[in-house]
Amino acid sequence: MDDLDKLLARVRSYNPHTDADLIARAFDYGRAMHEGQFRRSGEPYFTHPMAVAGILSEQQLDDSTLVTALLHDTIEDTKSTYGEIARRFGSEVAELVDGVTKLTNLQLSSTETKQAENFRKLFMAMAKDMRVILVKLADRLHNMRTIKAMSEDKQHKKARETMDIYAPLAGRMGMQSIREELEDLAFHVLNPDGRSSIMRRFITLQRESGDVIDKITGDIRAVLDRAGIAAEVQGRAKKPFSIWRKMEEKEIGFSRLSDIYGFRVVCETEAECYAILGAIHQRWRAVPGRFKDYISQPKSNGYRSIHTTVSGRDGKRVEVQIRTRQMHEVAETGVAAHWSYRDGQRVHNPFAVDPAKWIASLTERFDSAEDHAEFLEAVKLEMYQDQVFCFTPKGEVVKLPKGATPLDFAYAIHTRIGDSCVGAKVDHIRVPLWTRLKNGQSVEIVTAEGQRPQATWIDIAVTGRAKTAIRKSLREEDRSRFIRLGLELARVAFDQAGKRMSDKALTAAAKQLGLKASDELLARLGAAEMTTREVMRTLYPELAHAREEEIDASKAVVGLLPDQAYHRGDCCQPVPGERIVGITDRGKGVRVHAIDCDALVDVEDHPERWVDIAWHAGTHPPIHSVSFDLTMANGAGVLGRICTLIGEQKANISDLRIIDKKPDFWRLIIDVDLRDIEHLHTLRLALEADSDVATVDRYRAPARGRQAAE
Repeated sequence: MDDLDKLLARVRSYNPHTDADLIARAFDYGRAMHEGQFRRSGEPYFTHPMAVAGILSEQQLDDSTLVTALLHDTIEDTKSTYGEIARRFGSEVAELVDGVTKLTNLQLSSTETKQAENFRKLFMAMAKDMRVILVKLADRLHNMRTIKAMSEDKQHKKARETMDIYAPLAGRMGMQSIREELEDLAFHVLNPDGRSSIMRRFITLQRESGDVIDKITGDIRAVLDRAGIAAEVQGRAKKPFSIWRKMEEKEIGFSRLSDIYGFRVVCETEAECYAILGAIHQRWRAVPGRFKDYISQPKSNGYRSIHTTVSGRDGKRVEVQIRTRQMHEVAETGVAAHWSYRDGQRVHNPFAVDPAKWIASLTERFDSAEDHAEFLEAVKLEMYQDQVFCFTPKGEVVKLPKGATPLDFAYAIHTRIGDSCVGAKVDHIRVPLWTRLKNGQSVEIVTAEGQRPQATWIDIAVTGRAKTAIRKSLREEDRSRFIRLGLELARVAFDQAGKRMSDKALTAAAKQLGLKASDELLARLGAAEMTTREVMRTLYPELAHAREEEIDASKAVVGLLPDQAYHRGDCCQPVPGERIVGITDRGKGVRVHAIDCDALVDVEDHPERWVDIAWHAGTHPPIHSVSFDLTMANGAGVLGRICTLIGEQKANISDLRIIDKKPDFWRLIIDVDLRDIEHLHTLRLALEADSDVATVDRYRAPARGRQAAE
């Protein structure tokens, strides 16, 4: 009973009135149910639920959540049932255990369509009771701490899912300590060499400069003592992944990286926060552009703190966070602070966000997403956002994610304002719509009657709200055009298959694919949101097994005149499966661009040059060159293995250029010949999975784009 005694002692330290009998009964029941089960490490399985409960007790959570942690795998992995859990421990616990079980069965890293649907289920579960996701995060944290017992393939899959989904979700919920640990554990699996490199440099830095953290902590305490302010000062080195991410974003080496140490000052009152800020700025020079006041403008997850960066000891940049004790509790536990206990009572923290309101703000626009891709995009935008605060001309505050543009600002005010936007003024100066807004700026939107959203706005906008509104408007405007193009694509596909196209066949296909009518099916075909291959295989499953002949490269594009030739734009390198548009070249045929190509901006005012085209449905030969921007470890045999990996994916390397050499990593551009967008995604996934590949992105050259559209 030693483990149970430790758990109860920890719970009693913050909740003396805990129902110890309930927790003990859950402990005995869970241990009995998992009797004879073992983890991959060889430990008894029940050590895992105990560890999850321990993690949640560190967050000072309520009895029901802790009991759920002890029982969270019983319904899935033992003979226990929902009814038995409800009878023994009550309906509240049974609902929570059932919710965690359903989350465990969700494949959040599956195909995009299924992933989007599973994300919907995830947020529905969160909306029902946020404690479900708290247990799931603790479950994932312990699994990541013990991940070495898994096979290498499963380690990579779990680590990638953790980095892409669970860590950002923890951050969005304000649970920063859990987010940082999840990121670092995943980083250790996905890029062990990169993490080791940073750790080695940390050790070298400490050897050269001594214990910098103790020295700077002492400096800050001395400043506060002179100012007569009592406060707690904490210092720490930032996590390896946080440093790695900053190096990648700024494209600089470790030696040039500043503020790798973070310091926190925790006081009692808000007034003391600003007094401490003044004392620190009097002692050290503030770094311009590195001040954020999240006390006067809190984040949506309840986070409040003052952030400032100063040039401290020996000129080293030091980030200092200043907050009250109540703010600190929310900063450490985020949304979980709503359930925290102290001295046997639920803590009323004025800064803790009401979970029901938080989840409502997170999901309010998801229902307006008309398809899986839009929903998934909206979820990820909301999960990864950091905020900036701008003002309307009347002084009203508008919260936007980092990197937002005047278009996002316009749609945040009202959809009508966004749709009719023709320009913007920032701090009374006219700026382009793609300008990135900064904290504290005043933004005025210029509108005009009759203005409609442009296709290029989708790439300018950052927020899910703006992107959804723009797409909806474009769909309404372009629907008839897409239906005509979709009809042509469908006719060609039916002819190729030797089948007769009819309204009845199209209606049947729409019904099988979950669409309301044949017009919606045709519109999606015309917009390249669905392929004719999907339609034909839905109606005629036998075609799925038929060997398809490769399409003649000269006939790969549908929608051209009989005498028109086409050329792929070097700027965006479109491949079959992507939505495309044609631009007539003077005497040179039609230049094919991806719909999101930057070069299209130059021909916005020449609609007569635009041509409605689409890729021919079917199998294309692997002749479409695509450039990848790849960062990989600088080690013996790594480049050769990467080239072999590309060959194994049935792709041919047509060119390779090393553009940056660093002691640990190389950055290079690789040109690869591919069949279509599916081939591209498959290759990219294979490269991302390699332990020596740090990043891989599709490379597009904007300079060539200007020439391509002329």
